[in-house]
Amino acid sequence: MDRSHLSHRSDGSYRSHVPRDPPLKLAYFDPFSGASGDMILGALVDAGLPLAALRRELEKLPLEGYSLSARKVERAGLAGTKVNVKLRAHEHEEHPHRPSASSGRPEPVEGRRLPDILRILRRSGLPKGDQEKAVAVFRRLAEAEARVHRCAPEDIHFHEVGAVDAIVDIVGTVVGLRLLGIERVACGPLRTGTGTVECAHGRLPVPAPATAQLLKGFPSMGTEIEGELTTPTGAALLTTLADSFGPPPPMTVAAVGYGAGSADREALPNLLRVFIGEAAAADEADAVVVLEANLDDLSPQVLGYLMERLFEAGALDAFLAPIYMKKNRPGVLLTVIAEPGTVPAIEELIFAETTTFGLRRTTATRRKLAREWVEVATRYGKVRVKVGRMGRRLVQAAPEYEDCRAIAARRGVPLREVQQAALDAFRRR
Repeated sequence: MDRSHLSHRSDGSYRSHVPRDPPLKLAYFDPFSGASGDMILGALVDAGLPLAALRRELEKLPLEGYSLSARKVERAGLAGTKVNVKLRAHEHEEHPHRPSASSGRPEPVEGRRLPDILRILRRSGLPKGDQEKAVAVFRRLAEAEARVHRCAPEDIHFHEVGAVDAIVDIVGTVVGLRLLGIERVACGPLRTGTGTVECAHGRLPVPAPATAQLLKGFPSMGTEIEGELTTPTGAALLTTLADSFGPPPPMTVAAVGYGAGSADREALPNLLRVFIGEAAAADEADAVVVLEANLDDLSPQVLGYLMERLFEAGALDAFLAPIYMKKNRPGVLLTVIAEPGTVPAIEELIFAETTTFGLRRTTATRRKLAREWVEVATRYGKVRVKVGRMGRRLVQAAPEYEDCRAIAARRGVPLREVQQAALDAFRRR
Protein backbone atom coordinates (compact mmCIF):
# COMPACT_ATOMS: atom_id res chain seq x y z
CA MET A 1 0.00 0.00 0.00
CA ASP A 2 1.25 3.49 -0.84
CA ARG A 3 1.66 5.24 2.54
CA SER A 4 2.35 8.76 1.33
CA HIS A 5 -1.31 9.82 1.43
CA LEU A 6 -1.91 8.83 5.09
CA SER A 7 -1.32 11.36 7.86
CA HIS A 8 -1.25 10.40 11.53
CA ARG A 9 -3.88 11.95 13.82
CA SER A 10 -3.87 12.49 17.58
CA ASP A 11 -6.46 9.77 18.21
CA GLY A 12 -4.20 7.06 16.77
CA SER A 13 -5.96 6.72 13.42
CA TYR A 14 -4.97 7.88 9.97
CA ARG A 15 -6.69 10.19 7.52
CA SER A 16 -6.30 10.17 3.76
CA HIS A 17 -5.43 13.20 1.63
CA VAL A 18 -5.29 11.61 -1.84
CA PRO A 19 -7.23 13.13 -4.75
CA ARG A 20 -10.78 11.88 -5.10
CA ASP A 21 -11.40 8.90 -7.37
CA PRO A 22 -14.18 9.01 -9.97
CA PRO A 23 -17.56 8.79 -8.13
CA LEU A 24 -19.73 5.71 -8.28
CA LYS A 25 -22.60 5.51 -10.76
CA LEU A 26 -25.88 5.52 -8.86
CA ALA A 27 -29.52 4.70 -9.64
CA TYR A 28 -32.12 6.15 -7.28
CA PHE A 29 -35.66 4.78 -7.65
CA ASP A 30 -38.50 7.08 -6.60
CA PRO A 31 -41.63 4.87 -6.21
CA PHE A 32 -44.01 7.80 -5.66
CA SER A 33 -46.80 5.71 -7.21
CA GLY A 34 -45.61 2.24 -6.27
CA ALA A 35 -43.44 -0.24 -8.14
CA SER A 36 -43.81 -3.37 -10.23
CA GLY A 37 -41.39 -5.40 -12.30
CA ASP A 38 -42.44 -3.89 -15.64
CA MET A 39 -42.36 -0.36 -14.17
CA ILE A 40 -38.78 -0.83 -12.95
CA LEU A 41 -37.65 -2.20 -16.31
CA GLY A 42 -39.57 0.52 -18.16
CA ALA A 43 -37.90 3.23 -16.08
CA LEU A 44 -34.44 1.90 -17.00
CA VAL A 45 -35.33 1.79 -20.70
CA ASP A 46 -36.77 5.31 -20.48
CA ALA A 47 -33.52 6.49 -18.85
CA GLY A 48 -31.40 5.20 -21.72
CA LEU A 49 -31.10 1.41 -21.48
CA PRO A 50 -30.87 0.21 -25.13
CA LEU A 51 -33.71 -2.22 -25.81
CA ALA A 52 -31.69 -4.12 -28.44
CA ALA A 53 -28.84 -4.72 -25.98
CA LEU A 54 -31.33 -5.87 -23.34
CA ARG A 55 -32.90 -8.33 -25.78
CA ARG A 56 -29.49 -9.80 -26.67
CA GLU A 57 -28.72 -10.44 -23.00
CA LEU A 58 -32.14 -11.97 -22.30
CA GLU A 59 -31.63 -14.37 -25.22
CA LYS A 60 -29.04 -16.06 -22.98
CA LEU A 61 -31.91 -17.38 -20.85
CA PRO A 62 -33.24 -20.85 -21.77
CA LEU A 63 -36.67 -19.33 -22.50
CA GLU A 64 -38.42 -18.89 -25.82
CA GLY A 65 -41.88 -18.13 -27.07
CA TYR A 66 -42.03 -14.45 -26.08
CA SER A 67 -41.15 -11.04 -27.51
CA LEU A 68 -40.05 -7.91 -25.64
CA SER A 69 -41.17 -4.45 -26.75
CA ALA A 70 -41.35 -0.92 -25.36
CA ARG A 71 -43.52 2.06 -26.28
CA LYS A 72 -44.07 5.61 -25.08
CA VAL A 73 -47.28 6.17 -23.11
CA GLU A 74 -48.90 8.86 -20.98
CA ARG A 75 -50.09 8.42 -17.42
CA ALA A 76 -52.14 11.34 -16.05
CA GLY A 77 -50.38 13.71 -18.45
CA LEU A 78 -46.80 12.51 -17.80
CA ALA A 79 -44.85 10.57 -20.42
CA GLY A 80 -43.17 7.29 -19.66
CA THR A 81 -42.13 3.98 -21.18
CA LYS A 82 -44.26 0.84 -20.99
CA VAL A 83 -42.37 -2.42 -21.40
CA ASN A 84 -44.42 -5.38 -22.61
CA VAL A 85 -43.67 -9.08 -22.73
CA LYS A 86 -45.90 -10.75 -25.31
CA LEU A 87 -46.18 -14.54 -25.38
CA ARG A 88 -46.17 -16.15 -28.80
CA ALA A 89 -47.72 -19.30 -27.32
CA HIS A 90 -49.96 -20.11 -24.38
CA GLU A 91 -48.06 -20.13 -21.12
CA HIS A 92 -48.85 -23.77 -20.44
CA GLU A 93 -47.22 -24.92 -23.69
CA GLU A 94 -43.62 -26.07 -23.74
CA HIS A 95 -40.89 -24.52 -25.86
CA PRO A 96 -39.81 -26.85 -28.66
CA HIS A 97 -36.11 -25.98 -28.80
CA ARG A 98 -34.78 -25.78 -25.25
CA PRO A 99 -34.28 -29.19 -23.55
CA SER A 100 -34.40 -29.48 -19.78
CA ALA A 101 -31.12 -30.24 -18.08
CA SER A 102 -32.72 -32.99 -16.01
CA SER A 103 -35.10 -34.73 -18.43
CA GLY A 104 -34.06 -33.69 -21.94
CA ARG A 105 -37.58 -32.32 -22.46
CA PRO A 106 -38.38 -28.66 -23.17
CA GLU A 107 -38.66 -26.32 -20.18
CA PRO A 108 -42.30 -25.51 -19.23
CA VAL A 109 -43.06 -21.82 -18.76
CA GLU A 110 -45.53 -21.87 -15.88
CA GLY A 111 -46.27 -23.88 -12.79
CA ARG A 112 -42.68 -23.48 -11.65
CA ARG A 113 -41.33 -23.90 -8.18
CA LEU A 114 -38.23 -22.19 -6.87
CA PRO A 115 -35.78 -24.97 -7.91
CA ASP A 116 -37.16 -24.82 -11.48
CA ILE A 117 -36.51 -21.09 -11.75
CA LEU A 118 -33.07 -21.35 -10.17
CA ARG A 119 -32.17 -24.05 -12.69
CA ILE A 120 -33.18 -21.76 -15.56
CA LEU A 121 -31.02 -18.96 -14.20
CA ARG A 122 -27.98 -21.14 -13.63
CA ARG A 123 -28.24 -22.74 -17.09
CA SER A 124 -28.25 -19.32 -18.72
CA GLY A 125 -25.27 -17.71 -20.40
CA LEU A 126 -25.56 -14.60 -18.23
CA PRO A 127 -22.59 -13.39 -16.16
CA LYS A 128 -22.25 -15.01 -12.75
CA GLY A 129 -23.00 -11.74 -10.99
CA ASP A 130 -26.32 -11.36 -12.84
CA GLN A 131 -27.29 -14.92 -12.01
CA GLU A 132 -26.55 -14.44 -8.31
CA LYS A 133 -28.59 -11.22 -8.09
CA ALA A 134 -31.56 -12.73 -9.90
CA VAL A 135 -31.36 -15.81 -7.67
CA ALA A 136 -31.38 -13.55 -4.60
CA VAL A 137 -34.56 -11.81 -5.81
CA PHE A 138 -36.40 -15.08 -6.42
CA ARG A 139 -35.24 -16.48 -3.08
CA ARG A 140 -36.64 -13.44 -1.27
CA LEU A 141 -39.93 -13.91 -3.08
CA ALA A 142 -40.06 -17.60 -2.20
CA GLU A 143 -39.20 -16.93 1.45
CA ALA A 144 -41.91 -14.26 1.70
CA GLU A 145 -44.53 -16.57 0.18
CA ALA A 146 -43.35 -19.42 2.41
CA ARG A 147 -43.87 -17.33 5.56
CA VAL A 148 -47.37 -16.40 4.40
CA HIS A 149 -48.36 -20.00 3.56
CA ARG A 150 -46.27 -21.66 6.30
CA CYS A 151 -44.30 -24.01 4.11
CA ALA A 152 -40.74 -24.42 2.84
CA PRO A 153 -39.52 -21.94 0.18
CA GLU A 154 -38.75 -24.86 -2.15
CA ASP A 155 -42.40 -25.92 -2.01
CA ILE A 156 -43.78 -22.56 -3.13
CA HIS A 157 -45.66 -22.90 -6.40
CA PHE A 158 -45.11 -19.60 -8.20
CA HIS A 159 -48.13 -18.30 -10.08
CA GLU A 160 -47.83 -14.68 -11.21
CA VAL A 161 -44.12 -14.66 -10.33
CA GLY A 162 -43.38 -17.86 -12.20
CA ALA A 163 -44.74 -16.56 -15.51
CA VAL A 164 -42.39 -15.65 -18.35
CA ASP A 165 -43.06 -11.92 -18.10
CA ALA A 166 -42.04 -11.83 -14.42
CA ILE A 167 -38.83 -13.76 -15.14
CA VAL A 168 -38.04 -11.28 -17.89
CA ASP A 169 -38.81 -8.34 -15.59
CA ILE A 170 -36.53 -9.62 -12.82
CA VAL A 171 -33.64 -10.76 -14.99
CA GLY A 172 -34.07 -7.74 -17.29
CA THR A 173 -33.75 -5.36 -14.33
CA VAL A 174 -30.55 -7.04 -13.13
CA VAL A 175 -29.12 -7.03 -16.66
CA GLY A 176 -30.25 -3.45 -17.28
CA LEU A 177 -28.47 -2.13 -14.21
CA ARG A 178 -25.27 -3.80 -15.40
CA LEU A 179 -25.59 -2.49 -18.95
CA LEU A 180 -26.08 1.03 -17.60
CA GLY A 181 -22.96 0.67 -15.45
CA ILE A 182 -24.87 1.11 -12.18
CA GLU A 183 -22.63 0.39 -9.19
CA ARG A 184 -25.09 1.27 -6.43
CA VAL A 185 -28.89 1.33 -6.08
CA ALA A 186 -30.89 3.46 -3.65
CA CYS A 187 -34.65 3.73 -3.23
CA GLY A 188 -37.29 5.95 -1.66
CA PRO A 189 -40.12 4.71 0.60
CA LEU A 190 -42.39 2.25 -1.20
CA ARG A 191 -46.03 3.28 -1.57
CA THR A 192 -48.92 0.88 -1.17
CA GLY A 193 -52.56 1.30 -2.14
CA THR A 194 -55.78 0.24 -0.48
CA GLY A 195 -58.63 -2.16 -1.16
CA THR A 196 -58.18 -5.67 -2.54
CA VAL A 197 -56.47 -7.39 -5.45
CA GLU A 198 -57.28 -10.55 -7.41
CA CYS A 199 -54.48 -13.10 -7.60
CA ALA A 200 -54.00 -16.85 -7.94
CA HIS A 201 -55.07 -17.37 -4.31
CA GLY A 202 -58.26 -15.35 -4.74
CA ARG A 203 -59.11 -11.86 -3.51
CA LEU A 204 -56.54 -10.55 -1.06
CA PRO A 205 -56.06 -7.28 0.83
CA VAL A 206 -53.66 -4.59 -0.42
CA PRO A 207 -50.77 -4.77 0.11
CA ALA A 208 -50.86 -8.45 -0.78
CA PRO A 209 -49.57 -10.70 2.05
CA ALA A 210 -46.32 -11.48 0.21
CA THR A 211 -45.74 -7.78 -0.48
CA ALA A 212 -46.37 -6.92 3.16
CA GLN A 213 -43.84 -9.56 4.18
CA LEU A 214 -41.25 -8.22 1.73
CA LEU A 215 -41.68 -4.68 3.03
CA LYS A 216 -40.86 -5.64 6.64
CA GLY A 217 -37.86 -3.64 7.80
CA PHE A 218 -38.00 -1.18 4.89
CA PRO A 219 -39.55 2.30 4.70
CA SER A 220 -43.05 2.22 3.21
CA MET A 221 -46.19 4.32 3.38
CA GLY A 222 -49.85 3.77 2.61
CA THR A 223 -52.01 5.86 0.30
CA GLU A 224 -55.74 6.22 -0.25
CA ILE A 225 -55.44 5.13 -3.89
CA GLU A 226 -57.51 2.06 -4.73
CA GLY A 227 -55.54 -0.87 -6.09
CA GLU A 228 -52.17 -2.57 -5.80
CA LEU A 229 -49.45 0.05 -6.21
CA THR A 230 -46.49 -2.12 -5.21
CA THR A 231 -46.48 -5.73 -6.39
CA PRO A 232 -44.52 -8.63 -4.89
CA THR A 233 -42.13 -8.59 -7.86
CA GLY A 234 -41.51 -4.86 -7.51
CA ALA A 235 -41.02 -5.13 -3.75
CA ALA A 236 -38.65 -8.09 -4.09
CA LEU A 237 -36.53 -6.36 -6.74
CA LEU A 238 -36.09 -3.10 -4.86
CA THR A 239 -35.64 -4.55 -1.36
CA THR A 240 -33.05 -7.00 -2.70
CA LEU A 241 -31.07 -4.77 -5.05
CA ALA A 242 -31.17 -1.44 -3.20
CA ASP A 243 -28.26 -0.70 -0.87
CA SER A 244 -30.12 2.02 1.03
CA PHE A 245 -33.62 3.48 1.50
CA GLY A 246 -34.64 7.04 2.22
CA PRO A 247 -34.57 10.46 0.55
CA PRO A 248 -32.44 10.95 -2.57
CA PRO A 249 -28.73 10.77 -1.68
CA PRO A 250 -26.32 13.47 -2.86
CA MET A 251 -25.75 12.88 -6.56
CA THR A 252 -25.23 14.57 -9.93
CA VAL A 253 -28.16 13.48 -12.10
CA ALA A 254 -27.41 12.60 -15.72
CA ALA A 255 -30.72 10.96 -16.75
CA VAL A 256 -34.28 10.60 -15.48
CA GLY A 257 -36.57 7.80 -16.59
CA TYR A 258 -40.26 7.00 -16.02
CA GLY A 259 -41.56 3.42 -16.15
CA ALA A 260 -45.30 3.04 -16.71
CA GLY A 261 -47.64 0.53 -15.13
CA SER A 262 -50.67 -0.91 -16.91
CA ALA A 263 -53.37 1.10 -15.12
CA ASP A 264 -54.01 4.75 -15.99
CA ARG A 265 -55.16 6.29 -12.71
CA GLU A 266 -56.45 9.83 -12.41
CA ALA A 267 -55.40 10.33 -8.78
CA LEU A 268 -51.67 9.89 -9.38
CA PRO A 269 -49.58 9.10 -12.50
CA ASN A 270 -48.97 5.36 -12.51
CA LEU A 271 -45.23 5.79 -13.04
CA LEU A 272 -42.00 4.83 -11.33
CA ARG A 273 -39.20 7.37 -11.59
CA VAL A 274 -35.47 6.62 -11.64
CA PHE A 275 -32.60 9.10 -11.37
CA ILE A 276 -29.27 7.96 -12.80
CA GLY A 277 -26.05 9.80 -12.17
CA GLU A 278 -22.90 10.01 -10.11
CA ALA A 279 -22.95 9.64 -6.34
CA ALA A 280 -21.53 12.54 -4.38
CA ALA A 281 -18.71 12.29 -1.87
CA ALA A 282 -20.52 10.24 0.78
CA ASP A 283 -20.43 6.62 -0.24
CA GLU A 284 -23.41 5.40 1.72
CA ALA A 285 -26.64 6.85 3.08
CA ASP A 286 -29.59 5.33 4.84
CA ALA A 287 -32.50 6.12 7.13
CA VAL A 288 -32.56 5.31 10.84
CA VAL A 289 -35.06 5.80 13.65
CA VAL A 290 -34.11 7.78 16.76
CA LEU A 291 -35.99 6.83 19.95
CA GLU A 292 -35.89 9.02 23.06
CA ALA A 293 -37.29 8.84 26.59
CA ASN A 294 -36.82 10.99 29.73
CA LEU A 295 -36.26 8.88 32.86
CA ASP A 296 -36.18 10.22 36.44
CA ASP A 297 -37.27 7.31 38.62
CA LEU A 298 -35.16 4.37 37.51
CA SER A 299 -32.30 2.63 39.30
CA PRO A 300 -28.84 3.07 37.72
CA GLN A 301 -28.47 -0.71 37.92
CA VAL A 302 -31.50 -1.12 35.66
CA LEU A 303 -30.12 1.47 33.25
CA GLY A 304 -26.87 -0.48 32.92
CA TYR A 305 -28.78 -3.70 32.29
CA LEU A 306 -31.03 -1.93 29.78
CA MET A 307 -28.07 -0.73 27.73
CA GLU A 308 -26.81 -4.29 27.37
CA ARG A 309 -30.25 -5.54 26.32
CA LEU A 310 -30.66 -2.73 23.75
CA PHE A 311 -27.53 -3.74 21.88
CA GLU A 312 -28.57 -7.38 22.03
CA ALA A 313 -31.88 -6.34 20.43
CA GLY A 314 -30.06 -4.79 17.47
CA ALA A 315 -29.63 -1.13 18.42
CA LEU A 316 -27.03 0.63 16.29
CA ASP A 317 -26.18 2.91 19.21
CA ALA A 318 -27.58 3.80 22.63
CA PHE A 319 -26.49 6.38 25.17
CA LEU A 320 -27.53 8.20 28.34
CA ALA A 321 -27.20 11.93 29.04
CA PRO A 322 -27.87 13.74 32.35
CA ILE A 323 -30.81 16.17 32.28
CA TYR A 324 -32.93 18.19 34.69
CA MET A 325 -36.64 17.51 34.36
CA LYS A 326 -39.79 19.11 35.72
CA LYS A 327 -39.87 19.90 39.46
CA ASN A 328 -36.04 20.19 39.22
CA ARG A 329 -35.64 16.43 39.27
CA PRO A 330 -32.32 15.12 37.95
CA GLY A 331 -32.82 12.42 35.36
CA VAL A 332 -31.34 10.85 32.25
CA LEU A 333 -32.19 11.13 28.58
CA LEU A 334 -32.17 7.70 26.91
CA THR A 335 -31.43 7.87 23.19
CA VAL A 336 -31.44 4.82 20.90
CA ILE A 337 -30.55 4.76 17.21
CA ALA A 338 -32.00 1.79 15.34
CA GLU A 339 -32.71 0.45 11.89
CA PRO A 340 -36.44 0.55 10.99
CA GLY A 341 -36.81 -3.23 11.14
CA THR A 342 -35.61 -3.47 14.75
CA VAL A 343 -37.73 -0.61 16.14
CA PRO A 344 -40.76 -2.68 17.31
CA ALA A 345 -38.61 -5.04 19.39
CA ILE A 346 -36.55 -2.19 20.86
CA GLU A 347 -39.64 -0.16 21.77
CA GLU A 348 -41.17 -3.19 23.48
CA LEU A 349 -37.93 -3.69 25.43
CA ILE A 350 -37.82 -0.06 26.60
CA PHE A 351 -41.41 -0.18 27.83
CA ALA A 352 -40.76 -3.48 29.62
CA GLU A 353 -37.49 -2.50 31.31
CA THR A 354 -38.08 1.18 32.18
CA THR A 355 -40.75 3.27 33.88
CA THR A 356 -41.49 5.50 30.88
CA PHE A 357 -45.06 5.99 29.66
CA GLY A 358 -44.05 7.15 26.20
CA LEU A 359 -41.33 7.41 23.58
CA ARG A 360 -40.39 10.06 21.04
CA ARG A 361 -39.71 8.65 17.60
CA THR A 362 -38.06 10.52 14.73
CA THR A 363 -36.58 9.43 11.40
CA ALA A 364 -33.10 10.65 10.50
CA THR A 365 -30.79 10.13 7.55
CA ARG A 366 -27.17 9.08 7.89
CA ARG A 367 -24.19 9.67 5.62
CA LYS A 368 -21.62 6.94 6.13
CA LEU A 369 -18.31 5.78 4.86
CA ALA A 370 -18.33 2.33 3.30
CA ARG A 371 -16.72 0.10 5.92
CA GLU A 372 -14.72 -3.11 5.76
CA TRP A 373 -12.45 -5.09 8.06
CA VAL A 374 -8.81 -5.89 7.28
CA GLU A 375 -6.79 -8.28 9.45
CA VAL A 376 -3.12 -7.42 9.92
CA ALA A 377 -0.28 -9.33 11.59
CA THR A 378 1.74 -7.49 14.24
CA ARG A 379 4.60 -8.64 16.46
CA TYR A 380 2.01 -9.00 19.22
CA GLY A 381 -0.55 -10.96 17.23
CA LYS A 382 -3.33 -10.47 14.67
CA VAL A 383 -5.50 -7.34 14.87
CA ARG A 384 -8.53 -6.28 12.86
CA VAL A 385 -8.47 -2.78 11.38
CA LYS A 386 -11.69 -0.98 10.45
CA VAL A 387 -11.30 0.73 7.08
CA GLY A 388 -13.57 3.52 5.85
CA ARG A 389 -13.84 4.47 2.18
CA MET A 390 -15.49 7.30 0.31
CA GLY A 391 -16.20 5.82 -3.10
CA ARG A 392 -12.94 4.05 -3.96
CA ARG A 393 -10.82 6.36 -1.79
CA LEU A 394 -9.38 5.30 1.56
CA VAL A 395 -10.36 7.84 4.23
CA GLN A 396 -10.13 6.22 7.68
CA ALA A 397 -8.24 3.35 9.29
CA ALA A 398 -8.63 2.47 12.98
CA PRO A 399 -7.56 -0.66 14.91
CA GLU A 400 -10.36 -2.59 16.59
CA TYR A 401 -10.25 -1.68 20.27
CA GLU A 402 -11.34 -5.08 21.64
CA ASP A 403 -8.60 -6.89 19.69
CA CYS A 404 -5.93 -4.46 20.92
CA ARG A 405 -7.26 -4.55 24.48
CA ALA A 406 -7.16 -8.36 24.64
CA ILE A 407 -3.60 -8.47 23.25
CA ALA A 408 -2.38 -5.72 25.61
CA ALA A 409 -3.78 -7.59 28.63
CA ARG A 410 -2.42 -10.94 27.49
CA ARG A 411 1.06 -9.71 26.55
CA GLY A 412 1.45 -7.13 29.33
CA VAL A 413 2.21 -4.21 27.00
CA PRO A 414 0.64 -0.73 26.80
CA LEU A 415 -2.55 -0.55 24.78
CA ARG A 416 -1.30 2.35 22.66
CA GLU A 417 1.73 0.30 21.55
CA VAL A 418 -0.52 -2.46 20.24
CA GLN A 419 -2.69 0.12 18.43
CA GLN A 420 0.36 1.74 16.85
CA ALA A 421 1.74 -1.63 15.77
CA ALA A 422 -1.57 -2.45 14.08
CA LEU A 423 -1.59 0.86 12.18
CA ASP A 424 2.01 0.38 11.10
CA ALA A 425 1.20 -3.11 9.83
CA PHE A 426 -1.82 -1.75 7.98
CA ARG A 427 0.27 0.93 6.29
CA ARG A 428 2.79 -1.68 5.14
CA ARG A 429 0.12 -3.66 3.27
